[in-house]
Amino acid sequence: MKQSVKILIGVTMLLSVGCSKFLEEDPAGFISPDKYYTTEEQVQAAVNGAYTGLDDIFTTDIGVAVSPSFLLEYLTGYSFRLRPGGNADNQFLRLDPIDPANGYLENWWKAVYYPVENCNSVIGNLSRTTFLTEAAKKKFLGEIYFLRAWYYFMGVRLFGDIPLKTTPTTDFTNVHIPKAKQEEIYDQIVADLKMAEQSGLSWTDASGRVSLGAVKSLLAKVYITMAGYPLRKGNTYYQLAFDKAREVISSQEFSLFDNYADLRKNSLKNIREHIFMLQRDLATAGNLMHFALMPFPDLPITIQPAYGGALAPRQEFYQSFDAADQRKGEQVFFFTEYPEFNNPSNIIPLPVPLIFKYWDEQAEQIGKTGQNFSYLRYADLLLICAEARASLDGGITGNAFAIDAWHQVHQRAFPGSAKPAQLRVSDVLKERFWELCFEWQTWYDMLRTRKALNTETGQIVDLIGYQAPNHVRPFSEKDLLLPIPLSEVQKNPLLK
Repeated sequence: MKQSVKILIGVTMLLSVGCSKFLEEDPAGFISPDKYYTTEEQVQAAVNGAYTGLDDIFTTDIGVAVSPSFLLEYLTGYSFRLRPGGNADNQFLRLDPIDPANGYLENWWKAVYYPVENCNSVIGNLSRTTFLTEAAKKKFLGEIYFLRAWYYFMGVRLFGDIPLKTTPTTDFTNVHIPKAKQEEIYDQIVADLKMAEQSGLSWTDASGRVSLGAVKSLLAKVYITMAGYPLRKGNTYYQLAFDKAREVISSQEFSLFDNYADLRKNSLKNIREHIFMLQRDLATAGNLMHFALMPFPDLPITIQPAYGGALAPRQEFYQSFDAADQRKGEQVFFFTEYPEFNNPSNIIPLPVPLIFKYWDEQAEQIGKTGQNFSYLRYADLLLICAEARASLDGGITGNAFAIDAWHQVHQRAFPGSAKPAQLRVSDVLKERFWELCFEWQTWYDMLRTRKALNTETGQIVDLIGYQAPNHVRPFSEKDLLLPIPLSEVQKNPLLK
């Protein structure tokens, strides 16, 4: 029965959060798994259902205050809310002790385990099909193995030791699963990605499905995380991260956009710099980011001003960008003023710099946004390559390939800048803080490196003991993992 429930979730969720053409299915009613996996169309629908978990942290019911997605940026301490938040938000914004009963924790936990159950169900049922060719079956499984790795990678970084489950639930017995050690979770993630890597996927996929490029890029990200904290596997894994990132770069399947504005264009989704994206759709799953990042209180710069104020950079972080950095330019990563809606001759100054990365011109014409959200982009991969090599070489490298990877990202921000002869890990980390800011990457970087950007000095410093601009105290070890939600511990005492 439990397996049937999860199959139903995986299929019917497409109606509410299906995000792209390949997710536009029309399931009708309930079909048990035993009778469901009988045609390729049914298998495709089940695989599509496993993608819907990518959206879970970006869902919202009544405005920005109930979306759990922003918490990952609040934790860094480099942002704040213009719109007043309640105690649940402030625990993350201020770095107060996080109450295990905080409802946002349950949202993040479900964003791991609901889609993992869908993935397990597909893997378990797909293995018994006989009507598919082996090549078709392998490709379907490649997508699912990537997705399961994605969800577990998110969960283990946020919560640490968590249950590891790789088979579908078929009844209500033995549902109390103990926590597995983080290393065991990471080993499973790597195993899944290696399976996906050998599944015959294409290097790129313009529809937004999992591609070989996405698999290899995520594997590089996993390896560099395993090299750092908390596993601290060191040089062996820095070498693996460097080799895998170099493989993606050498494929020449991806490239940086010439202009930062291209990152926001719907016409360029799922290609070039965008290795893997959360698919959004105007009709079924709009992107909350554009309107959520508007000023609060309302200013007349937008067609729909009511839901802004969810996330803004702290002034200290904004000022940490060099004045010559193109990313700091007006309407690049940030904006400080904007023309009045329907009256462009009147320029409205903003009370503070706001985030422009997710501005959607189309949304200002029709009041809805279908802009994709980039989960893996090529700039991230280039910087992983550079960081892995510099770490492998003892903190500073003269490796030409790694330096070129870093310089591609840096030169776009500083046109005409000379390529250095040597590159330090700290140089790469700074570039990551600035290039990937407010893309839901920074907190994960801070966790694996145990480093922070000191916004006063512009230098990379130890995370433990550093007080970020929006926090009321310095970071300590106890701040590095989220508590497992109280509701889950009450249901499963083995999670204590």
